[in-house]
Amino acid sequence: MKMTTLCYIEKDNKYLMLHRISKKNDINKDKWIGVGGHFEDRESPEDCLIREVKEETGLTLTSYSFRGIVTFMTDTYETEYMCLYTADKWTGTLKDCDEGKLEWIDKKDVLKLELWEGDKIFLRLLDENRPFFSLKLSYVGENLVSAVLDGKVLI
Repeated sequence: MKMTTLCYIEKDNKYLMLHRISKKNDINKDKWIGVGGHFEDRESPEDCLIREVKEETGLTLTSYSFRGIVTFMTDTYETEYMCLYTADKWTGTLKDCDEGKLEWIDKKDVLKLELWEGDKIFLRLLDENRPFFSLKLSYVGENLVSAVLDGKVLI
């Protein structure tokens, strides 16, 4: 079982997005995602969030919200449990990321980017300001074959 965090940092109606173009053997190659990563031993979700955001962006979060839990299942990787956050305050200066290119993208344009199909679902939920949710996504290859929101089948 894999535990990760993912954060969408917000400023001026934009999200800070990471275009994953730098890492070799990257499941997210060429996709646009938020920032985050894998838990280290003894980390809470918030510990992981703050560390990963700092490592990838140079920013230290000072205001963030735990928005949901996303269960990712694929035919090729172990199940991943992702803690989904948004953040709207931080200190520090944005730096280059070694995993790809960071870019502020208008929220209205985010769904036009090269995204995982399931990401489009939870980005819409964030946009609707939906209360804390549980989203289970199942993929075969890069194809989303099932989505279940709070126990109710969407796809």
